[in-house]
Amino acid sequence: MPNVTVFDVNGNKVSELALAESIFGIVPNTSAMHLAVVAYLAAQRQGTQSTKTRSEVSGGGKKPWRQKGSGRARQGSTRAPQWYHGGIAHGPKPRSYRLSINKKVKRLAMKSALSSKVLDNELIVLDAFKLDAIKTKEAAKVLAALETGKKTLLVLPEKDDVLYRSARNIAGVKVTLVNTLNVYDILNCNSMVVLKDAVSKIEEVYA
Repeated sequence: MPNVTVFDVNGNKVSELALAESIFGIVPNTSAMHLAVVAYLAAQRQGTQSTKTRSEVSGGGKKPWRQKGSGRARQGSTRAPQWYHGGIAHGPKPRSYRLSINKKVKRLAMKSALSSKVLDNELIVLDAFKLDAIKTKEAAKVLAALETGKKTLLVLPEKDDVLYRSARNIAGVKVTLVNTLNVYDILNCNSMVVLKDAVSKIEEVYA
């Protein structure tokens, strides 16, 4: 069973926390994590790009010149793809880029990502983090005391508007909730700061 140190807002060690072996102590499955990341990035694409084919471009109804006898190549329309102002051949059309992943693979990918953070010593558990007012400087001071990396993912157990608005302006910091946590964000950060209450929620969801 993996153990992690619990810190306070000043960066001092408070206690030790035993993490669930089935969630934070498995051998990371790189294939599952790759599938999850590809699916996440694909879902971010809008898929609204569009081009007009030769049938959608206005004009071109008249044959430019007769079929034979001119010495030039035969042409049927001035809106064919090879013409200036012609339609686009095999161009993009609106489509969905979403990929579906098996539910078991999704869970395995999440557990693998969490376990990889523990293996790499990039998981920081914070005892509590509360701010009375929106203060970016205070939030930055806490993260500096914890010696977080260039990219930091702050995981909250529930919505905290004051904390969210305090930390969102800090360069390289992303704030998320347990129920919106995803594999891409976990793997994309150098330090994952999780509140102690959020750890128990993660274990509850993925038990």
